[in-house]
Parts: sequence; C-alpha cells; structure tokens
Amino acid sequence: MFVVSNVYVICSFAAIGGGLFGFDISSMSGVLGTQAYLNFFDRPIAFRQGGITCAMPAGSIVGALASSFIADKFSRRVAIQVSALIWIAGSILQASSQEIAQLVIGRIVSGLAIGMASCVVPVYQSEIAPKEIRGRMISLQQWAITWGILIQYFIQYGASFVSGGPENPHQDSAAFRIPWGLQAIPAVILFLGLFFFPRSPRWLGAQDRWEEAIQVLANLHGHGDVHHPKVLAEYQEIEEALSFEREQAVSSFRGLVEPRILRRVMLGVSIQMWAQLCGMNVMMYYIVYIMQSAGIGNPLLAASVQYIINVALTVPAILYLDRWGRRPSLLYGSLGMMVCLLVNGTLLGTYGEANTPQTRTFQNAEITWIIHDKPAVSRAVVAFSYLFVATFAISWGPTSWVYPAEIFPSKVRAKAVSLATASNWVWNCALAFAVPPLLWRINWRMYLLFAVFNLFAFVHMFATASETKGKTLEEMDEVFDAGRPAWRPVVHGSRLDQLEKDIEAGHLKVSAPSAGSHPDLLP
Repeated sequence: MFVVSNVYVICSFAAIGGGLFGFDISSMSGVLGTQAYLNFFDRPIAFRQGGITCAMPAGSIVGALASSFIADKFSRRVAIQVSALIWIAGSILQASSQEIAQLVIGRIVSGLAIGMASCVVPVYQSEIAPKEIRGRMISLQQWAITWGILIQYFIQYGASFVSGGPENPHQDSAAFRIPWGLQAIPAVILFLGLFFFPRSPRWLGAQDRWEEAIQVLANLHGHGDVHHPKVLAEYQEIEEALSFEREQAVSSFRGLVEPRILRRVMLGVSIQMWAQLCGMNVMMYYIVYIMQSAGIGNPLLAASVQYIINVALTVPAILYLDRWGRRPSLLYGSLGMMVCLLVNGTLLGTYGEANTPQTRTFQNAEITWIIHDKPAVSRAVVAFSYLFVATFAISWGPTSWVYPAEIFPSKVRAKAVSLATASNWVWNCALAFAVPPLLWRINWRMYLLFAVFNLFAFVHMFATASETKGKTLEEMDEVFDAGRPAWRPVVHGSRLDQLEKDIEAGHLKVSAPSAGSHPDLLP
C-alpha cells in the first residue's frame, strides 16, 4: 500500500487534528451574536453561557489524560484516528441539539476528541520531523488551529444570514446547525487519510519493530536508503536512548515523578497554563462581546479580522521559530501581550461607561460596560485587540505546542505531554466558564488581570525555560540535566551531526537491522 514519506505532507495532514480544535473554538464565538442561537437556547448569559462554552474543554481534559494510553499501546496514528471518529459523533450531537443539555453533551464528546488530538498530534509530528525543522513542523498544529477558527467563523458568518440575518428575531435554527454539522467533514478526511501515513519510527522502536522503524526513517530522511548516514545516525541515537530507558527498569508512570523528569513535567504543564492565562482564548471565545463593548457596528465582521490576523501572523513563526528559538518567543510574547492588555484595560476603564437602558440595544444587551459615542477610542480598543492577537500568533501560539512535545524522553513522552495538555484544558475550561460572569461583573478590569498573568509568565519562563532549538529529542536530557541556568545559552550543535559525519567518513559503522535484530555499532 502507498505510504506518504514527505515530512511536510505528513505533519501538515496530521495537523488537521489541530484544525478540529479551531473549528470548535469559533463554532461558539460565531453564533453568540445570532438571534437563532439566542432565541433557541433562551438567551444564555453569564454562568449558563459559560457552562455551554466550557463543556468542550471539560471533555478535553478527559481526552487529554486518556490519549497517552491509546497512543502508547496502539500508536500515535491510531490515537489520532480514534479522536477523528469521536469528533464526528460530537458534531452530529451538536448539530441536532434540541436543548442546552444535548448541546452540552455534544460539546463534551467533541472535547474528548480535541483533548486526544491536541496531545497526540504534536507528539507524532515531533517524532517524525528532523531536528532542523521540528519547530516548524509542530507549529503547523497551531496554524491548523488558526485555519480551523477562520474557516468555521466564516461558515458561521455566512450561515448567520439564514432566515433574514442575525438581527431577525425569528431566525431559523439552521443558522447554527449548518456550521456545527459541516465541522465533521475534516474529521472524516483525517480518519481516512491517515491509513496512508506512517507510524512514528520512535513508537515502532519502542515496540521492537526495528525493521519497520528504520524503513520509516529511510523513507523520511534518506530517500528510501536504509544505509544513508543520516538514517543510520538517527536510528542509532534512537536505539541507544531506548536501550538506556529500558536499563533503568522504571515504568513510564514512575518515570514521570523522577526529579529530573518532574521538573520538565512541571515546565510543560506551566507553559500550557500560561498559554491560557495570557488571555488569547478569551479573545477567541468572546470576541463578539469585546467588540460590542467597543461599540462596533458589526461585531461579527470586525471580529473576523482577528481570525485572519491569527492565520497570517502564525506564518512567520512557522518559518523562523527554528532560527530565533523557543525562549525568545515565550519572553517577548509575554511582554507584548501584557502591553496590549494594559492599554485596552486603561482605555475601557477611562472612557467606558455602564451599559444603561439609554445605551442598551438588542445587540449589546449581554454586556454591562461599553464605549459610547467615542469612535476614536473604540478604534483604539479594536486595534490593540488585533495587536494582541498578532503577538500571540507569532510567539506563544506555536511555541506552547512545540516546547512540551519535544522536551521529554521517549518512555514518558506521550504521558507527559498528555499531562501538559490537560493543564491547557483545565485552564481553558475554567476561563470559558468564568469569563462571561467576569465580563458582566468586573468588565474592563479583566484586561488588567490577564496583563498581570502575562507578567508572571515572563518571570517564570525567564527562570525555567531553556532553549531547545537544534537539539534532537534524544539530546533533551543534556539540555535540562546539565545544571545550566535556563538563561544561559546551550552549546551549539548536535551530537547527531557528528555521528552522521563519523558514519559517512567511515570512522564508525552502524549496520541496519535485520529481522529481530538490533543495530550493531562497530568502531
């Protein structure tokens, strides 16, 4: 059977799993301003709307924690396919919703799928991609998320004109059923297409399927030649790392709490936590409310601009993350987002006012604080909202997926990434539930709260996040266990490069495995 061997194609296609996450984010934000949604579900606000929104990340917590068991036992590829099937079921439940309870159940089921995919896709990409472009390949996960957000949002925007448009008080429920049903299509494509993609060579090695592992490596990096120096060098490094882990005779669960690994687990968990507490998903979920607060005439259309920015500004990170590094992205990103949030909070606090019966309309009835008749201030709030999104897209957006997927040893990688990603969903769930009442009660002060979170993230990352660019997955122990402070540069170069040179020069001989054998290393 034909199997795809191009790294870019493999990692891009797998990233459709990230696209499902994006579809779900804007599947809610795009309907909040439609009369069909508001009337059919009895105008949910505050905690009711928070409960509907947080149902998806609540399911994602469970999906993230369960993902490692499927990924370790049945392979990364199968785990992604399982997530696609679950997503299809969740989409059907949402599209056929007759009441809030069914909608919540559908979003929980979809959340299970998203939790699994968001864990396993970056692991699969990291184990497929060579070190030189690993950051680029995993960043495709974030780019797919942004595309999913954008595509679903414009589907929502188009569907919002069903039955007289979003302002028609008698708008038909097709305005939200059509987009919620269409979001199943990418999952069908993902499930079927993955049959033509390889399993992770590192997973195959962990199962002692060495012949298959080296053939996958040869197809990926050596044009099918199992004797290519780069293939033999990477194969040898993977085998040595797996052999060392087996000699330790420590289970993957016990390995998670070893001091040297636990520090990395906490770092991965923290990065995913700060990726939520920076405030980005608040923008994604509730941008319509924010635009309404700014007094924008067509909040659905104005909100769509930020989704375009999100897609466009992720591209520089994809192209250059492996050049400028993970650590600068995290540090400068936190500072940039903090400034944007401080400016918006100050503008809203200084020029805004309570939404009274004199200023309230059917469009802004769900918010308590607005900017009224101050178009320059409204434009400034929108501009800094867009700048905030641009800053996240070029920094924390891709890096928060890349970093946790590459810092763990093979034995614990799937489980450690599942814990880190579960952290993302715990905070995603908490914010999705808490932000509507926060907007209702503390309004503009919420921006200042998230600005403080970004300051804390900057300090934390400065003290703990070491640079990982240019290192293989098997070299992460050297990066994190050498006792070097995080702010000190790591040694340039990779052991793999030297190993490849030695093999190519004939100073070192590595024989490709035959059935049931391990590679032999000869001086």
